[in-house]
Amino acid sequence: MKVSIGSDDLYPVAVTLLEELKRRGFEVRAYGALVSGRVEPWPDIAFSVANDVAEGRSDFGIVICYTGTGVSIAANKVRGVRAALCFDAETAKGARLWNDANVLAISGRLTTPQVGKEILDAWLSVKSPDPNEINNIKKIIDK
Repeated sequence: MKVSIGSDDLYPVAVTLLEELKRRGFEVRAYGALVSGRVEPWPDIAFSVANDVAEGRSDFGIVICYTGTGVSIAANKVRGVRAALCFDAETAKGARLWNDANVLAISGRLTTPQVGKEILDAWLSVKSPDPNEINNIKKIIDK
């Protein structure tokens, strides 16, 4: 499985998730501070990850900035992307299950590495959206 991950700074959760994805055997494309080692513009990171997802180069994406809000907003500007800002595992699970989210947005300031791993586990636990939500999901695809 292919995943893109980008962060505007080297937050502990960003570094941990990058390492965790590699450890789990994902094919990982990294962007921003995870590559350069310095602060990078959050819109650029979000667009890079979101474009990978929208164009099929990655199965899903993870974007991280100080609050997670900026990268979430930017990623959602890319047609075909459904980015969800998640602060806990249940929200991440729900985003996949009920919204078929394909980009996970995380706060680098508020999310510890341990909580980040819990969020990732929950995100990955959902293999397909809830069949009862398919009609709702269709209403938001490519609008």
